Amino acid sequence: MRILVAFDKFKDALSAREACQIAASEVGRHRPDWQIETAPLADGGDGFSDTLTGVLDGEFHTAKVMDPRRNKVEARFGLVPVQNIPLAARKLLNWSSEIEKVAIIEMAESSGIALTPIEGRSPWDVTTAGLGELVKVAQKKGAHGAIIGLGGSATHDLALGALWKLGYRFHDKNGNEIDEAPVPRIWPQISKISLPRCELPSSFEIRLACDVDNPLLGSRGGAAIFGPQKGLTEDRFQELESETERLANLLVATAGAHAALPDDEGAGAAGGAAFGLKAGLGGRILSGYNLVKAWIGLDEKFSQADWVITGEGLFDESSLHGKGPGTLSLEAIDKGKRLSVMAGSIGRIPECPIPQSSISQISPPNLPLPQALKLTEQNLRRAIGKKFALSD
Repeated sequence: MRILVAFDKFKDALSAREACQIAASEVGRHRPDWQIETAPLADGGDGFSDTLTGVLDGEFHTAKVMDPRRNKVEARFGLVPVQNIPLAARKLLNWSSEIEKVAIIEMAESSGIALTPIEGRSPWDVTTAGLGELVKVAQKKGAHGAIIGLGGSATHDLALGALWKLGYRFHDKNGNEIDEAPVPRIWPQISKISLPRCELPSSFEIRLACDVDNPLLGSRGGAAIFGPQKGLTEDRFQELESETERLANLLVATAGAHAALPDDEGAGAAGGAAFGLKAGLGGRILSGYNLVKAWIGLDEKFSQADWVITGEGLFDESSLHGKGPGTLSLEAIDKGKRLSVMAGSIGRIPECPIPQSSISQISPPNLPLPQALKLTEQNLRRAIGKKFALSD
């Protein structure tokens, strides 16, 4: 029997790599004659850097940078030699120049919503400046390019904070330079954007990994869809939307980017960070899930597997709309493979295409979330043992 163990993270409890290692060891303990492959899943959000760096035994580094509220936070990023990246992933990245080492940066490490208190969240006064600082540190550590995972952001600043730390300058109507992070609160003061110097070499290439197809503006735009979870109130939506459009036009004019760039699929990702990094630094957007699949060799491992074990912290309807565990589960059903989905909790899934017998919740019913998080490893081991000690 060939087993593929492919978990995403159990948020606030286990990384994707940790979950895969735990499950694989438990399956192996009960079924030592089975062949087991692991493939930790991620998209552009939490766990992106850990997964991509870890599976290639890359270097992990940390740096103290600005968090969304301009306090200091220790953020981690990875460095991997390009020659170690699987060919299929390199083709997706499509570097236009010779790059020897690439940084794997997770936006949430410096600019994540988890770094802001739940009470009083607001998009008006948070910045991506720390992301720009992290890119600079990575470049000084030897990176010739960066893959930035966009997800879990606290911000809606079009990555202007990151651009500010990388050389862009912002001026008021009198031409005076504004010497603070260009957060939406001060956008009305900004009349001009300029680039007197750049902190990155012109050969430094950036790829933006995400699985969001929202444009920057409109009813499906960044503010409309993601603003409320960041604290945007309905009465101030139009204010933010109008200023977003104005600042986007200023950046397009400064950078010489295409005027229709705000309409691109994915431009609204991470509070418009995808737009800003694409316009300001020439970043290219690509699917985080497809990149991870190619990076970890998921297609080959999947084709050889008889049984797929997957899961994440919460498995619900959204899991079946582009997330790794859901997509993998649907592919397993389509190919007639045995499937086990194990999640910390199971949410609402109307008309679920996955047999209920294939889905299990590892946490006991009614166990409070704080306790469930602490017991995630124990509960996962128990669920694996129960399933595979008794299975045929």
